[in-house]
Amino acid sequence: MTAPAKVTAAEVEKHFFDKGRAGVQALGPIDLNVDEGQFVCIVGPSGCGKSTFLRIVAGLLAPTAGSIELRVTRRKPSPIAMVFQDYGIYPWKTVEENIRFGLDIAGAGRDEANMVAKSWLERLDLMAFAGAYPHVLSGGMRQRVAIARALAVEPEILLMDEPFAALDAQLRQVLQEELLQIWERDRRTVIFVTHSLEEAILLGDRIVVMSARPGRVVLDEVVPFARPRSTELRASTAFNSFRTRLWDCLKGEVEAASVSSGGTALH
Repeated sequence: MTAPAKVTAAEVEKHFFDKGRAGVQALGPIDLNVDEGQFVCIVGPSGCGKSTFLRIVAGLLAPTAGSIELRVTRRKPSPIAMVFQDYGIYPWKTVEENIRFGLDIAGAGRDEANMVAKSWLERLDLMAFAGAYPHVLSGGMRQRVAIARALAVEPEILLMDEPFAALDAQLRQVLQEELLQIWERDRRTVIFVTHSLEEAILLGDRIVVMSARPGRVVLDEVVPFARPRSTELRASTAFNSFRTRLWDCLKGEVEAASVSSGGTALH
């Protein structure tokens, strides 16, 4: 018997309304199931509602129609955590305090919170910066802090909204490798939004391609490469063949989004 999905989106839509103006349908309807322990990557043109969908799953936005069901076993610490493109860490807190933050608000004891924070400082090579403030850190180190903070609460579901988009190519590759290693240890459920097909293929178990706005699922494809993976996979013929197949599906949606927005639709 098949276990119920960890995340179930049923006919989810999102409309945005402005006073005196007609509403804009940004998303949907979307139907999507994510199984326990799956790493699902979502790709699509700019403005198609990828990030909006992630925020609805996180509970940061309410859907206009449809529903999101999360199958979680606990409520505290939070069963769901999110990593943003712009880091989302607090500039007035040290690296260690940022990592410990979710545990503190969940009421974890000081000794337990400190122990967990130190563990993630070590795992993400941040121990030397435990007492530093974010403004002295590089972009890559800030993103490490954001990832550590999200994982410190041991979420059942991890949402990642283009977390490496602002980084240079070399650093992006390093953090992709680190994320793969972390995920391999505990196989938690991940929904990862990205503009990069290469990143999606490297990281994901499945790739969901979304249409131009209002975003809908136009392709849901299993990644055909065994784990564990490394960034060397990108050089293989099979990798590039699979990427080309995905791009053939995505290209028309990118062109449609570009026409409707009057500019470039994919970054």
